[in-house]
Amino acid sequence: MAKTVVIVGALDTKGEEFAYTKGIMEKLGVKTLLVDFGVMGKPALAPDVTREEVAKAGGGDLDYLASGSHKDEAMKTMAKGLAVVVKKLYDEGKLDGIFGMGGSGGTSIATRAMRTLPVGVPKVMISTLGGGDVSAYTGAKDIAFIPSIVDVAGLNSISREIFANGAGAIAGMVLSEKPAGVESKLLITASMFGNTTTCVNAAREIIEKEGYEVLVFHATGTGGKTMESLIADGYIAGSLDITTTELADEVCGGVFSAGPERVQAASKASIPAVIVPGCVDMANFDAIDTVPEKFKGRNLYEWNPNVTLLRTNVEENIKMGEMIAAAANLSSAPTAVVLPLKGVSMLDSEGERFWDPEADQACFDAIKKNLKPGIPVIEMDNNINDPAFSTKVAETLLEMLKK
Repeated sequence: MAKTVVIVGALDTKGEEFAYTKGIMEKLGVKTLLVDFGVMGKPALAPDVTREEVAKAGGGDLDYLASGSHKDEAMKTMAKGLAVVVKKLYDEGKLDGIFGMGGSGGTSIATRAMRTLPVGVPKVMISTLGGGDVSAYTGAKDIAFIPSIVDVAGLNSISREIFANGAGAIAGMVLSEKPAGVESKLLITASMFGNTTTCVNAAREIIEKEGYEVLVFHATGTGGKTMESLIADGYIAGSLDITTTELADEVCGGVFSAGPERVQAASKASIPAVIVPGCVDMANFDAIDTVPEKFKGRNLYEWNPNVTLLRTNVEENIKMGEMIAAAANLSSAPTAVVLPLKGVSMLDSEGERFWDPEADQACFDAIKKNLKPGIPVIEMDNNINDPAFSTKVAETLLEMLKK
Protein backbone atom coordinates (compact mmCIF):
# COMPACT_ATOMS: atom_id res chain seq x y z
CA MET A 1 0.00 0.00 0.00
CA ALA A 2 1.32 3.42 -0.93
CA LYS A 3 2.49 5.62 1.91
CA THR A 4 0.83 8.99 2.45
CA VAL A 5 2.51 12.26 3.39
CA VAL A 6 0.17 14.89 4.80
CA ILE A 7 1.30 18.32 3.60
CA VAL A 8 0.18 21.25 5.76
CA GLY A 9 0.49 24.92 4.91
CA ALA A 10 -1.04 28.25 3.97
CA LEU A 11 -2.02 27.74 0.34
CA ASP A 12 -2.96 31.36 -0.25
CA THR A 13 0.58 32.70 0.20
CA LYS A 14 2.66 29.60 -0.53
CA GLY A 15 0.68 27.67 -3.12
CA GLU A 16 3.47 27.58 -5.70
CA GLU A 17 5.95 26.21 -3.18
CA PHE A 18 3.62 23.46 -1.98
CA ALA A 19 2.67 22.46 -5.53
CA TYR A 20 6.39 22.05 -6.25
CA THR A 21 7.13 19.84 -3.23
CA LYS A 22 3.92 17.85 -3.69
CA GLY A 23 4.97 17.01 -7.25
CA ILE A 24 8.41 15.84 -6.13
CA MET A 25 6.98 13.57 -3.44
CA GLU A 26 4.53 11.97 -5.86
CA LYS A 27 7.30 11.33 -8.41
CA LEU A 28 9.20 9.55 -5.65
CA GLY A 29 6.26 7.19 -5.11
CA VAL A 30 4.32 8.57 -2.15
CA LYS A 31 0.73 9.73 -2.02
CA THR A 32 0.04 13.21 -0.72
CA LEU A 33 -2.85 14.69 1.21
CA LEU A 34 -2.95 18.49 1.23
CA VAL A 35 -4.34 20.45 4.20
CA ASP A 36 -4.83 24.22 3.90
CA PHE A 37 -4.61 26.43 6.97
CA GLY A 38 -4.42 29.77 5.15
CA VAL A 39 -6.95 32.42 6.11
CA MET A 40 -6.83 35.51 3.94
CA GLY A 41 -6.61 34.93 0.17
CA LYS A 42 -7.93 32.13 -2.01
CA PRO A 43 -5.89 28.90 -2.11
CA ALA A 44 -3.58 28.66 -5.12
CA LEU A 45 -4.29 24.94 -5.48
CA ALA A 46 -7.13 22.74 -4.33
CA PRO A 47 -6.59 21.10 -0.94
CA ASP A 48 -7.90 17.75 0.24
CA VAL A 49 -8.86 19.31 3.57
CA THR A 50 -10.08 22.89 3.26
CA ARG A 51 -9.38 25.89 5.47
CA GLU A 52 -13.08 25.95 6.35
CA GLU A 53 -12.76 22.45 7.77
CA VAL A 54 -9.64 23.39 9.74
CA ALA A 55 -11.29 26.53 11.17
CA LYS A 56 -14.38 24.53 12.17
CA ALA A 57 -12.21 21.89 13.88
CA GLY A 58 -10.64 24.74 15.85
CA GLY A 59 -14.03 26.04 16.95
CA GLY A 60 -13.98 29.12 14.71
CA ASP A 61 -15.70 30.66 11.70
CA LEU A 62 -13.51 31.32 8.66
CA ASP A 63 -15.45 34.37 7.47
CA TYR A 64 -14.94 36.02 10.83
CA LEU A 65 -11.25 35.11 10.94
CA ALA A 66 -10.62 36.25 7.35
CA SER A 67 -11.75 39.81 8.01
CA GLY A 68 -8.17 40.74 8.84
CA SER A 69 -9.01 42.27 12.21
CA HIS A 70 -8.44 39.12 14.27
CA LYS A 71 -5.01 37.85 13.22
CA ASP A 72 -4.05 36.63 16.70
CA GLU A 73 -7.34 34.80 17.07
CA ALA A 74 -7.00 33.35 13.57
CA MET A 75 -3.55 31.95 14.40
CA LYS A 76 -4.81 30.28 17.57
CA THR A 77 -7.93 28.88 15.92
CA MET A 78 -6.15 27.46 12.87
CA ALA A 79 -3.39 25.98 15.02
CA LYS A 80 -5.95 24.27 17.23
CA GLY A 81 -7.97 23.09 14.23
CA LEU A 82 -4.97 21.76 12.33
CA ALA A 83 -3.88 19.77 15.38
CA VAL A 84 -7.32 18.15 15.55
CA VAL A 85 -7.37 17.41 11.79
CA VAL A 86 -3.85 15.93 11.73
CA LYS A 87 -4.41 13.71 14.77
CA LYS A 88 -7.67 12.44 13.23
CA LEU A 89 -5.93 11.61 9.95
CA TYR A 90 -3.28 9.66 11.85
CA ASP A 91 -5.84 7.79 13.96
CA GLU A 92 -7.70 6.84 10.77
CA GLY A 93 -4.52 5.44 9.18
CA LYS A 94 -4.33 8.19 6.55
CA LEU A 95 -1.00 9.70 7.66
CA ASP A 96 2.41 8.03 7.41
CA GLY A 97 4.40 11.27 7.59
CA ILE A 98 3.86 15.03 7.76
CA PHE A 99 5.53 17.93 5.94
CA GLY A 100 5.26 21.69 6.37
CA MET A 101 6.90 24.92 5.18
CA GLY A 102 6.60 28.47 6.45
CA GLY A 103 7.83 31.47 8.37
CA SER A 104 7.32 31.99 12.08
CA GLY A 105 3.51 31.89 11.92
CA GLY A 106 3.29 28.89 9.63
CA THR A 107 5.95 27.09 11.66
CA SER A 108 4.01 27.66 14.87
CA ILE A 109 0.77 26.30 13.40
CA ALA A 110 2.32 23.33 11.59
CA THR A 111 4.50 22.15 14.46
CA ARG A 112 1.67 22.28 16.96
CA ALA A 113 -0.05 19.70 14.78
CA MET A 114 3.16 17.68 14.41
CA ARG A 115 3.50 17.49 18.18
CA THR A 116 0.19 15.59 18.42
CA LEU A 117 1.82 12.66 16.60
CA PRO A 118 3.78 9.88 18.31
CA VAL A 119 7.55 9.75 18.30
CA GLY A 120 8.71 7.80 15.24
CA VAL A 121 6.15 9.22 12.82
CA PRO A 122 8.25 11.14 10.21
CA LYS A 123 7.95 14.92 10.59
CA VAL A 124 9.77 17.49 8.42
CA MET A 125 9.48 21.27 8.74
CA ILE A 126 11.20 23.68 6.34
CA SER A 127 11.30 26.96 8.22
CA THR A 128 12.85 30.41 8.30
CA LEU A 129 13.50 29.63 11.98
CA GLY A 130 15.42 26.45 11.23
CA GLY A 131 18.89 27.83 11.93
CA GLY A 132 18.07 28.93 15.50
CA ASP A 133 16.72 27.49 18.72
CA VAL A 134 13.60 25.58 17.70
CA SER A 135 13.00 23.80 21.02
CA ALA A 136 9.77 25.77 21.58
CA TYR A 137 8.44 24.35 18.31
CA THR A 138 9.68 20.75 18.61
CA GLY A 139 8.72 20.27 22.24
CA ALA A 140 9.66 16.70 23.10
CA LYS A 141 8.88 15.34 19.62
CA ASP A 142 11.19 14.29 16.78
CA ILE A 143 10.52 17.08 14.28
CA ALA A 144 13.29 17.44 11.69
CA PHE A 145 13.88 21.13 10.94
CA ILE A 146 15.45 22.25 7.65
CA PRO A 147 16.54 25.92 7.49
CA SER A 148 14.88 27.53 4.48
CA ILE A 149 17.99 29.78 3.97
CA VAL A 150 15.85 32.23 1.96
CA ASP A 151 12.27 33.09 2.86
CA VAL A 152 9.53 30.64 1.90
CA ALA A 153 8.34 33.07 -0.74
CA GLY A 154 8.43 31.83 -4.29
CA LEU A 155 10.75 29.53 -6.22
CA ASN A 156 14.32 30.53 -7.01
CA SER A 157 17.68 28.83 -7.51
CA ILE A 158 18.20 28.45 -3.74
CA SER A 159 14.68 27.61 -2.60
CA ARG A 160 14.21 24.95 -5.29
CA GLU A 161 17.19 23.05 -3.88
CA ILE A 162 16.04 23.38 -0.27
CA PHE A 163 12.43 22.47 -1.01
CA ALA A 164 13.48 19.47 -3.12
CA ASN A 165 15.72 18.24 -0.31
CA GLY A 166 12.86 18.52 2.16
CA ALA A 167 10.46 16.68 -0.13
CA GLY A 168 13.03 13.97 -0.69
CA ALA A 169 13.70 13.70 3.04
CA ILE A 170 10.08 13.09 4.02
CA ALA A 171 9.58 10.68 1.11
CA GLY A 172 12.65 8.72 2.14
CA MET A 173 11.49 8.59 5.74
CA VAL A 174 8.05 7.18 4.98
CA LEU A 175 9.31 4.74 2.35
CA SER A 176 12.16 3.32 4.42
CA GLU A 177 11.63 -0.17 5.79
CA LYS A 178 11.73 -0.62 9.53
CA PRO A 179 14.26 -3.23 10.74
CA ALA A 180 12.68 -6.67 10.89
CA GLY A 181 13.20 -9.35 13.48
CA VAL A 182 13.87 -7.02 16.42
CA GLU A 183 12.33 -8.47 19.57
CA SER A 184 9.81 -6.16 21.19
CA LYS A 185 10.46 -5.66 24.90
CA LEU A 186 8.71 -3.71 27.63
CA LEU A 187 10.31 -0.28 27.96
CA ILE A 188 11.72 1.28 31.12
CA THR A 189 12.90 4.90 31.33
CA ALA A 190 15.89 6.01 33.38
CA SER A 191 17.18 9.54 34.00
CA MET A 192 20.95 10.09 34.10
CA PHE A 193 23.59 12.79 34.52
CA GLY A 194 27.38 12.59 34.40
CA ASN A 195 27.34 12.49 38.19
CA THR A 196 25.01 9.46 38.30
CA THR A 197 26.32 7.54 35.28
CA THR A 198 27.81 4.72 37.35
CA CYS A 199 24.56 4.14 39.21
CA VAL A 200 22.31 4.25 36.14
CA ASN A 201 24.51 1.99 34.01
CA ALA A 202 24.68 -0.65 36.74
CA ALA A 203 20.91 -0.52 37.36
CA ARG A 204 20.23 -0.69 33.62
CA GLU A 205 22.29 -3.87 33.27
CA ILE A 206 20.38 -5.57 36.10
CA ILE A 207 16.99 -4.63 34.63
CA GLU A 208 17.89 -5.60 31.07
CA LYS A 209 19.03 -9.04 32.24
CA GLU A 210 15.40 -9.57 33.25
CA GLY A 211 14.20 -8.98 29.68
CA TYR A 212 13.31 -5.29 29.71
CA GLU A 213 14.72 -2.54 27.48
CA VAL A 214 15.94 0.56 29.32
CA LEU A 215 15.83 3.97 27.61
CA VAL A 216 18.28 6.38 29.27
CA PHE A 217 17.66 10.15 29.13
CA HIS A 218 20.19 12.87 29.93
CA ALA A 219 18.59 15.15 32.52
CA THR A 220 19.26 18.43 30.72
CA GLY A 221 15.74 19.82 30.60
CA THR A 222 15.00 18.57 27.12
CA GLY A 223 15.91 15.04 28.19
CA GLY A 224 13.49 15.08 31.10
CA LYS A 225 10.72 16.52 28.97
CA THR A 226 11.26 13.88 26.29
CA MET A 227 11.30 11.07 28.83
CA GLU A 228 8.08 12.25 30.43
CA SER A 229 6.45 12.77 27.02
CA LEU A 230 7.03 9.09 26.19
CA ILE A 231 5.61 8.10 29.56
CA ALA A 232 2.54 10.28 28.99
CA ASP A 233 2.06 8.79 25.51
CA GLY A 234 1.80 5.29 26.98
CA TYR A 235 5.02 3.74 25.67
CA ILE A 236 6.61 3.00 29.05
CA ALA A 237 6.06 0.17 31.54
CA GLY A 238 8.11 1.54 34.43
CA SER A 239 10.22 4.50 35.50
CA LEU A 240 13.65 4.54 37.16
CA ASP A 241 13.88 8.25 37.89
CA ILE A 242 17.31 8.25 39.48
CA THR A 243 18.36 11.75 38.40
CA THR A 244 15.80 14.37 39.37
CA THR A 245 18.34 17.21 39.10
CA GLU A 246 16.11 19.20 36.75
CA LEU A 247 14.12 20.18 39.84
CA ALA A 248 17.21 22.02 41.11
CA ASP A 249 17.26 24.10 37.94
CA GLU A 250 13.55 24.79 38.31
CA VAL A 251 14.02 25.96 41.90
CA CYS A 252 17.23 27.95 41.28
CA GLY A 253 16.51 29.30 37.79
CA GLY A 254 19.15 27.15 36.11
CA VAL A 255 19.41 26.34 32.42
CA PHE A 256 18.30 22.68 32.63
CA SER A 257 14.80 23.03 34.05
CA ALA A 258 12.17 20.66 32.70
CA GLY A 259 9.34 22.63 34.30
CA PRO A 260 7.56 22.46 37.67
CA GLU A 261 5.75 19.22 36.79
CA ARG A 262 8.96 17.23 36.27
CA VAL A 263 8.80 13.82 38.04
CA GLN A 264 4.99 13.70 37.84
CA ALA A 265 4.54 11.83 34.54
CA ALA A 266 4.95 8.30 35.91
CA SER A 267 2.45 9.01 38.66
CA LYS A 268 -0.07 10.48 36.23
CA ALA A 269 0.37 7.49 33.90
CA SER A 270 0.00 5.08 36.85
CA ILE A 271 3.11 3.05 36.06
CA PRO A 272 5.52 1.61 38.66
CA ALA A 273 8.24 4.09 39.57
CA VAL A 274 11.32 4.37 41.72
CA ILE A 275 12.24 7.98 42.52
CA VAL A 276 15.67 9.08 43.75
CA PRO A 277 16.76 12.65 44.60
CA GLY A 278 19.75 12.20 42.31
CA CYS A 279 21.99 15.22 41.62
CA VAL A 280 19.66 17.57 43.47
CA ASP A 281 22.87 18.95 44.96
CA MET A 282 23.53 20.88 41.76
CA ALA A 283 21.82 23.50 39.59
CA ASN A 284 23.31 24.21 36.16
CA PHE A 285 24.30 27.49 34.57
CA ASP A 286 26.33 28.37 31.50
CA ALA A 287 29.84 29.89 31.70
CA ILE A 288 30.67 31.25 35.15
CA ASP A 289 30.12 34.88 34.14
CA THR A 290 26.46 34.04 33.38
CA VAL A 291 25.68 32.91 36.94
CA PRO A 292 23.20 35.35 38.56
CA GLU A 293 24.75 37.85 40.95
CA LYS A 294 22.80 36.48 43.93
CA PHE A 295 24.72 33.20 43.65
CA LYS A 296 28.21 34.67 43.29
CA GLY A 297 29.10 34.05 46.94
CA ARG A 298 27.87 30.44 46.88
CA ASN A 299 29.72 27.17 46.26
CA LEU A 300 30.27 27.20 42.47
CA TYR A 301 32.10 24.58 40.43
CA GLU A 302 33.25 25.13 36.84
CA TRP A 303 32.45 21.70 35.42
CA ASN A 304 33.77 22.87 32.05
CA PRO A 305 34.15 26.29 30.35
CA ASN A 306 30.47 26.25 29.38
CA VAL A 307 28.88 24.63 32.45
CA THR A 308 28.94 26.01 35.99
CA LEU A 309 27.37 24.05 38.85
CA LEU A 310 25.79 25.69 41.90
CA ARG A 311 25.67 23.65 45.13
CA THR A 312 22.08 23.82 46.36
CA ASN A 313 21.45 24.88 49.96
CA VAL A 314 19.11 23.75 52.73
CA GLU A 315 16.20 25.96 51.67
CA GLU A 316 16.38 24.82 48.05
CA ASN A 317 16.60 21.17 49.09
CA ILE A 318 13.48 21.51 51.21
CA LYS A 319 11.60 22.79 48.15
CA MET A 320 12.84 19.92 45.99
CA GLY A 321 11.94 17.36 48.64
CA GLU A 322 8.41 18.77 48.75
CA MET A 323 8.18 18.58 44.93
CA ILE A 324 9.35 14.95 44.87
CA ALA A 325 6.83 13.98 47.56
CA ALA A 326 4.02 15.80 45.77
CA ALA A 327 4.84 13.97 42.53
CA ALA A 328 4.93 10.56 44.22
CA ASN A 329 1.65 11.28 46.01
CA LEU A 330 -0.17 11.57 42.67
CA SER A 331 0.41 7.92 41.82
CA SER A 332 -2.05 5.07 42.08
CA ALA A 333 0.60 2.58 40.95
CA PRO A 334 3.41 1.08 43.05
CA THR A 335 5.92 3.84 43.83
CA ALA A 336 8.96 3.97 46.09
CA VAL A 337 11.50 6.61 47.03
CA VAL A 338 15.09 5.48 47.62
CA LEU A 339 17.46 7.81 49.50
CA PRO A 340 21.28 7.68 49.22
CA LEU A 341 22.31 8.86 52.69
CA LYS A 342 25.98 9.31 51.79
CA GLY A 343 25.48 11.64 48.86
CA VAL A 344 23.20 12.25 45.90
CA SER A 345 25.95 12.59 43.27
CA MET A 346 29.60 11.87 42.56
CA LEU A 347 30.49 15.41 43.72
CA ASP A 348 28.37 14.96 46.84
CA SER A 349 30.72 12.39 48.37
CA GLU A 350 32.72 12.80 51.57
CA GLY A 351 35.71 15.00 50.81
CA GLU A 352 34.34 16.19 47.44
CA ARG A 353 33.34 19.73 46.47
CA PHE A 354 29.58 19.39 47.02
CA TRP A 355 29.60 17.22 50.16
CA ASP A 356 26.90 18.79 52.39
CA PRO A 357 25.05 16.29 54.62
CA GLU A 358 22.89 19.04 56.13
CA ALA A 359 21.51 20.11 52.72
CA ASP A 360 20.94 16.49 51.70
CA GLN A 361 19.14 15.71 54.95
CA ALA A 362 16.87 18.72 54.42
CA CYS A 363 15.71 17.17 51.15
CA PHE A 364 15.30 13.72 52.69
CA ASP A 365 13.32 15.05 55.66
CA ALA A 366 11.03 17.09 53.38
CA ILE A 367 10.28 13.99 51.32
CA LYS A 368 9.46 11.88 54.38
CA LYS A 369 7.41 14.64 56.00
CA ASN A 370 5.21 15.23 52.95
CA LEU A 371 4.89 11.73 51.48
CA LYS A 372 1.46 10.16 51.93
CA PRO A 373 1.17 6.91 53.94
CA GLY A 374 1.73 3.73 51.96
CA ILE A 375 4.59 4.95 49.78
CA PRO A 376 7.77 3.27 51.03
CA VAL A 377 10.95 5.25 51.69
CA ILE A 378 14.06 3.09 51.49
CA GLU A 379 17.11 4.65 53.15
CA MET A 380 20.48 3.30 52.00
CA ASP A 381 23.72 4.04 53.84
CA ASN A 382 25.47 4.55 50.51
CA ASN A 383 26.47 7.14 47.97
CA ILE A 384 24.20 7.08 44.93
CA ASN A 385 26.96 5.52 42.79
CA ASP A 386 27.77 2.65 45.16
CA PRO A 387 26.99 -0.81 43.74
CA ALA A 388 24.68 -1.63 46.65
CA PHE A 389 22.55 1.42 45.90
CA SER A 390 22.18 0.79 42.16
CA THR A 391 21.32 -2.84 42.89
CA LYS A 392 18.62 -1.80 45.37
CA VAL A 393 16.90 0.67 43.03
CA ALA A 394 16.91 -1.88 40.18
CA GLU A 395 15.57 -4.69 42.34
CA THR A 396 12.90 -2.42 43.81
CA LEU A 397 11.55 -1.55 40.38
CA LEU A 398 11.74 -5.16 39.17
CA GLU A 399 9.72 -6.30 42.19
CA MET A 400 7.04 -3.71 41.39
CA LEU A 401 6.93 -4.72 37.73
CA LYS A 402 6.57 -8.41 38.52
CA LYS A 403 3.59 -7.69 40.77
